Amino acid sequence: MDGFNLRHLALAVALSTSMGTAFAADSNDFVDDATAGGIAEVETSKLALEKSSSADVKAFANMMITDHSKANDELAALAKKHDIEVPDTTTLVKQAKEKILDWRDESFDNAYANNQVKAHEEAIERFKKEANTVTDDKTKGATELKAFAQKMLPALEKHLGMAKKLQAAHPDK
Repeated sequence: MDGFNLRHLALAVALSTSMGTAFAADSNDFVDDATAGGIAEVETSKLALEKSSSADVKAFANMMITDHSKANDELAALAKKHDIEVPDTTTLVKQAKEKILDWRDESFDNAYANNQVKAHEEAIERFKKEANTVTDDKTKGATELKAFAQKMLPALEKHLGMAKKLQAAHPDK
């Protein structure tokens, strides 16, 4: 899509750690939020492929699954490099699926588009905060996590723009 570089992916499933010193206190919040957000992106997009009959929604959902899965892999490699424990995703997948149940009162396409706009706005805020964090180079993995957040921001912003177009194309009826 318009030269979209998959190496500059939006959102990622970040990884939490049981080691309190692995990242600065603010980074733990970022890691936990990004983990939940990344898993929710993949799960809601899988559902969009099943439930939607709109070609634009399905195309966007396929892109989200591809991009977020690739970002998840990249961050998993970063975690492995720094011996950061990867959280059990089963609970996060279950939470994402439960959240989707809140969409029952809206048309699916509208609910999905609204969710994508909100999720990307929140992710951009989190990733900007992490990207602008002053890190201590001695803090395990913090510098690389900051660089990862900085690298992801352009794609996050591109996804937000696309999600807003999707939202405009599928207004609440």
